[in-house]
Amino acid sequence: MSVQPHSAGSTGPVADRRVRLSALVLVAVHLSVVSWLALRPLSVVWVAPGNLEPFATIAVDLRHGPGEALRSVGGGMLRLAPLGILLPLLSRDLGGNRLGSFGRTVLTGAMVALALEYCQSMVPSRVADIDSVILDIAGIALAHQLSYRTLRRLTSRRRRRPRPAVPLVRHDAPPPRPTGAREARRTAASRQRPADHDTLVLSRLHV
Repeated sequence: MSVQPHSAGSTGPVADRRVRLSALVLVAVHLSVVSWLALRPLSVVWVAPGNLEPFATIAVDLRHGPGEALRSVGGGMLRLAPLGILLPLLSRDLGGNRLGSFGRTVLTGAMVALALEYCQSMVPSRVADIDSVILDIAGIALAHQLSYRTLRRLTSRRRRRPRPAVPLVRHDAPPPRPTGAREARRTAASRQRPADHDTLVLSRLHV
């Protein structure tokens, strides 16, 4: 991941504009797929009532055994988990330090989860479940905590890469001394000039 020069007062890694644009495209694609899967009507005969009691659905899944709990709870956490990685990349400095980035990412993810669940409650054959929001937020938070250090290390490594040194040219410095054949010709010419001058003076005296 490439970086850009830091602005005044910035000390963290800085994400490249191309990285932010790529993350924005991935967020849009991911949310489009998740929205289509969550909001499409289902052909079912009976629909369970909505749940507004926190952890009620999760407790039922846990009582059904480890397999059902892993499928339901794990699948619920994975639904919006990529946002925990992509949302920090939308910010120029990864959302600030670890705590600040975590708070912004979780808050944004919670708003997305609530909006998705609200829209789902208005679709026939779909119901709202507060536990889905809880699992979405937990997945986003876990993904952020697992990936933030790696993202920061990668951007910091690119930032510490040394730049090629540019030679400084002094305008008031004397010109470089000629070398080789050019210097030999100049030296011979400088030695020949006094002899030519003496010959011209003597010829005038004889005249």
